[in-house]
Amino acid sequence: MRVRLLPALAVLSLTASLASAQPAPVAQAPAAPVVAPAVVPVVATGDVVDTLRASGQFTVFLKGTDATNLTGFLKARKDITIMAPTDAAFAALPPADLARLLAPANRGELQKLLLYHLINARVPLSEFKGAIRSAPTLAGLPVDLNGGDVLLVNAAPIQQADVLASNGVILVLSSVLNPAAAPVAAPAAPAEPVKP
Repeated sequence: MRVRLLPALAVLSLTASLASAQPAPVAQAPAAPVVAPAVVPVVATGDVVDTLRASGQFTVFLKGTDATNLTGFLKARKDITIMAPTDAAFAALPPADLARLLAPANRGELQKLLLYHLINARVPLSEFKGAIRSAPTLAGLPVDLNGGDVLLVNAAPIQQADVLASNGVILVLSSVLNPAAAPVAAPAAPAEPVKP
């Protein structure tokens, strides 16, 4: 009996040790760091519209100017500043808001939004560097151009300033400006009375 128990105990002991054995941990490669997509600089290529089109980063903005008949207007201007949101800026809008803006029934709202991104003059960075300047837009509402440490239009970061096209200046924005959140224009100073 003793002879038979030893092999049985040996098998049980081996089975127990195999069951309790843990596999050796597998070394895992460290996770790759998350890298933000590189910003592709916009290079002036002709007029403001041709420059935006050649960049390939402004398809939503240009679709809007085509839909609201502003493309020809922009090409014909001699001095204009476009505060142009990138496609990524439009993609950051809530999908329902973007769909509403681009719907044919809302062309008036889309046109007002686009006109709020246009200044009827050339405004290079040198005009507001180190200061905050208010500028009227073609929507009839002002924007604040902030040339401080962080370049902003209202609260929208300027991704690239001074894209000097043949008929104007492009400020590349990483957010879409909202005319409903336009800053309040400073009241005009009262005129001095005329003395006789």
